[in-house]
Amino acid sequence: GIHGEPGIARESIATASELAKRQVKMIIEDLPFGSGDEVVLLVNGLGGTPLLELYLLNNSVSKEIESHGVKIYKTMVGNYMTSLDMAGASITMLKLDEELKELFDAPADTPAIKVL
Repeated sequence: GIHGEPGIARESIATASELAKRQVKMIIEDLPFGSGDEVVLLVNGLGGTPLLELYLLNNSVSKEIESHGVKIYKTMVGNYMTSLDMAGASITMLKLDEELKELFDAPADTPAIKVL
């Protein structure tokens, strides 16, 4: 969890592709997302994972999402919600409709997000 809460499992290291396949499957089945849906993808570093590794995970996650017929409107990769240099990453998918798309694209000026 983001502040050390127990997750769903502890396991040995896996490849980005293996992690993406498993995590995207859980996310897609949870909402559920369907073929043709459009999303904003957030790959969030927890503080201790290098940006290069986040982009590597993003590449695998993006391919896996698209393999389910879900379209990625925009992607955000970085450290947006961290916890004292904790290792790891989280994946968030925002299912869009026209109103949410317009709101997402609205101007914003915050420490983490700037859309001008």
